[in-house]
Amino acid sequence: MSSDTPSDSRIEDQLKGKTLQVYMYMIKRKEPVGIREVQRELEFSSPSVANYHIEKLVSLALVAQDEYGRYYIMQKVQVGVLQAFVNIGGIAVPRLSFFAAFFTTMLIAYLVLNFNNLDVYAIGFALAGTVAFWIETLRVWIKRPVS
Repeated sequence: MSSDTPSDSRIEDQLKGKTLQVYMYMIKRKEPVGIREVQRELEFSSPSVANYHIEKLVSLALVAQDEYGRYYIMQKVQVGVLQAFVNIGGIAVPRLSFFAAFFTTMLIAYLVLNFNNLDVYAIGFALAGTVAFWIETLRVWIKRPVS
């Protein structure tokens, strides 16, 4: 590994708190952003706070500056809390929501297709899976880095 590329462990150590908020905001925007824009959108106390966190991302080689002085995402990483999300159309969606939706769909399909011959054990297992995945999806959603 070259000395220019930060290791995953260093990125994971540095990519948290407000720095993670800035990173997630920039991923969501999908276009270059300025320091004052980041400061206003994330409600930081001053542009220097936004600049500090952007420079941290630059030093991690995750963000670069264009010729107009705006910053853009160079590299997307999946570390820490980010591993629990998938980015769909600029929205961070918990990965577990797909399993929750699958179990919910299977439960509804079973109830509709077997309405006259329902098995209480099948309903119990499907309901347990559905509830467990929705609870875990909610827990991950609550811990998301940016609202």
